[in-house]
Amino acid sequence: MNLNALSFDGIVEFVTVADAKGFSEAARRLNCSVSHVSRQVSRLEQRLGTALFARSTRSVKLTETGQQYYLQCQELVSGLDQANEMVTGAQVDLQGTLRISMAGSFAEQFIAPAMVEFAKQHPKLTVEVDFSSRHVNFVEDGIDFAIRYGRLQDSGLVARKLADRSLMAVASPDYLLEHGEPNHPKALAQHSCLITNNDTWLFEQAGKEIPVKVSGRFRCNNANALVEACKGGLGIGYMPKSSFQQAVQDGDLVPVLAPFWTQKITSWVVYQNRKFLPLKARLAIDHLLTHFEGWKE
Repeated sequence: MNLNALSFDGIVEFVTVADAKGFSEAARRLNCSVSHVSRQVSRLEQRLGTALFARSTRSVKLTETGQQYYLQCQELVSGLDQANEMVTGAQVDLQGTLRISMAGSFAEQFIAPAMVEFAKQHPKLTVEVDFSSRHVNFVEDGIDFAIRYGRLQDSGLVARKLADRSLMAVASPDYLLEHGEPNHPKALAQHSCLITNNDTWLFEQAGKEIPVKVSGRFRCNNANALVEACKGGLGIGYMPKSSFQQAVQDGDLVPVLAPFWTQKITSWVVYQNRKFLPLKARLAIDHLLTHFEGWKE
């Protein structure tokens, strides 16, 4: 295929249809007619000699080839947006879909509202939030960035500090009445502990870390469910303060081991290390960093 100016026709429309999951929504975002978008995409498919979308009366989905082509074209369009911004120095009208992965009560209580604020500032932008603690593949899952906390595994990802946080250990009054209150992290070996994603809890004393291997009969990767298990007397929980704050205020849970809580937990914005980060992602990340500047739990 010869490379010429016409080779790039239809790429913006193609990427927008893939992001919007439909021609009508893509046309709305591009402020043009549906027929124009359809015509541009069809011409692109004809030039490539392959179908990029599997169309039906109810849905539009990328074909396997289309998915591969989309991942490459998404970089191209993002790079073009970035180049235009550098040349014009103007605020780009954000469009398309911003996809974010996050999990935990901190994300629900603080980060999600900050993203609502960002979405209100950009009415043409669609924001999709996936509340999941699973490991995401940024390329295959189409995730622009993720919010994670704690120690991050070494990888090729970029991590930027969002907020410093501290952990809190708690138990219900009934549990402590029956089993007693631990006076040192090592004493947790004699207690039932409620486990999230990690069964090695990190405490500290006089600047030194105290890692403790714990066990228990309730394991859950959802903070709200674990709080309820803790309130129900199933054991001792150890999570960021924001997870237990309301239950402690209500008297349903009691802090334990306070002198040993670690304050070295950090929430991060994590994203793929690639040449062109989409403008919508860059501006959203900048919004979060500004929003949480100097924030401590």
